[in-house]
Amino acid sequence: MTATPPRDFVIINANIHSLDPALPRARAIAAKDGRIAAIGSNDVVLAYAGRELPQTAVSDLGGKTVLPGFIDAHTHFIAGGFSLQSVNLRGASGPAEFVGRIAERLRQAKPGEWVTGGGWDQETWPDAPLPRKQWIDDDSANNPVFVSRSDLHIGLANSAALRAAGIDAATPDPCGGEIFRDPSSGEPTGILKDAAIRLVEAVMPKPSEADRGSALRLALAKAAAEGVTSVHDVTDWGNPDWSEWALFQQFRAQSELTCRIFARLPLIDWDRRRADMPAFLTGDAADPWLRFGGLKGFTDGSLGGHTAYFFDPYNDAPDNFGLLLPDMFPAGAMEKRIREADQAGIPVSIHAIGDKANSILLDIFESVAGHNGPRDRRLRIEHAQHLRQSDIERMGRLGVIASVQPAHLIDDGGWAERSLGVGRCQLTYPFRSLIEAGVRLAGGSDWPVAELSPLLAIHAAVNRETADGQFPGGWNPQQKLSVDQAIAAFTSGAAYAEFAEAEKGSLTPGKFADLVVLSDDPFQVDPATLKQIQVLQTIAGGQLVFERSES
Repeated sequence: MTATPPRDFVIINANIHSLDPALPRARAIAAKDGRIAAIGSNDVVLAYAGRELPQTAVSDLGGKTVLPGFIDAHTHFIAGGFSLQSVNLRGASGPAEFVGRIAERLRQAKPGEWVTGGGWDQETWPDAPLPRKQWIDDDSANNPVFVSRSDLHIGLANSAALRAAGIDAATPDPCGGEIFRDPSSGEPTGILKDAAIRLVEAVMPKPSEADRGSALRLALAKAAAEGVTSVHDVTDWGNPDWSEWALFQQFRAQSELTCRIFARLPLIDWDRRRADMPAFLTGDAADPWLRFGGLKGFTDGSLGGHTAYFFDPYNDAPDNFGLLLPDMFPAGAMEKRIREADQAGIPVSIHAIGDKANSILLDIFESVAGHNGPRDRRLRIEHAQHLRQSDIERMGRLGVIASVQPAHLIDDGGWAERSLGVGRCQLTYPFRSLIEAGVRLAGGSDWPVAELSPLLAIHAAVNRETADGQFPGGWNPQQKLSVDQAIAAFTSGAAYAEFAEAEKGSLTPGKFADLVVLSDDPFQVDPATLKQIQVLQTIAGGQLVFERSES
């Protein structure tokens, strides 16, 4: 299904939440040339359609709920597409199931073929053991295997993959990474953290153009099925040839995009490829389907990998404060790149999870803004997961956007207190505190780290239920969002984060005709059932890009 040319439609008898304060509720809506042309009562919209769209069929939704199309503010979109084709370790209940799923895939693999996948989380297993290469070596003698943890910041390589990468007992830890070793022999256990993962990725076969195209088509179909009409992508992370950006351009040229892409290239590439950076354009000057969204960088790792960077050590690893990633080296490099990109008018968004990583990043943002002078820069912290109250307030003063992924707390809440302690977790995923400090939230998934499902994420933000069910009233319930606030993060908040609030985020005449039809009204259902709401239809640019079958 193609996304261009734009289409017209007329919808009546709908329960429309426009999210536009000027007309928050409506019964009918019409689009012309891919943009919203009329919204209001059935009579008003039908009168418009009779004048302007006399040949357009009228769809009667029978009272079904309509919202603006969801915007996911943080994805690894093509990686998500590949994840739909690889070993799925999400939800593996322990080592036995972890090993069994990999073994099943190995039975289908050709000799020498790399087997990849991910999604495992050892923190949910009894005693939380990190996997070891020995678990899978017997089944994988003929195949290199590399599988990522759910956060993408830690992975397991079997012996064949380690040999291919030249990793042995003598291999030093790379800057910003760690090779786990057996304490008695010094041999690698197979666990690699952050920059060490790149050693294996460097020798893995590169996917063909056809492979990447298939992955992108799967990702587009998945987005449409979840009501997602725009994504902010972390594009070409660790991929110096920018093949993902090229693939997005190819799909756009062929009118194959059914989801709008706001693509962010690696900040670390600023040093070597600044002359190649696309222009950052907004409004009418920007392509409506594919835009260069600026630069994305990293300060630290992840909580689950014990590489998120904290002021205080981990409770369960008292000598470990986390890691700063390669973007932070040499000293001052991060600030220099951000300052220069900012001077060029290119927005930046930076990954920070630990409280010290967030604080360091805010220091840099404040310095850059002071050096370059006032302007509408919309600096973003991706994750903003663990914060001090003083830094939450500083984010509000500086106008820094918090790009948050509520679904992560579903898993993290079951074990985070073991790593950080109860007190430090009071400002973990501090959504309400951020809003109270005047910080704008942009909601995302981090797919494939978590599911690409705005409704699941909204459920998580509102209920703060953990997967293990140990917090009946919600984990740190003082940080719950209202349904209105959670939905805003995945619509108007995410639109603002990409400088597109005049084009999307509400159902307002003149904006893109991007909308989702839901089985139930999220503002009316029991909040505990939000994740049970189904996407019935997704419309992007006036076109129907997904419709749930009735079977």
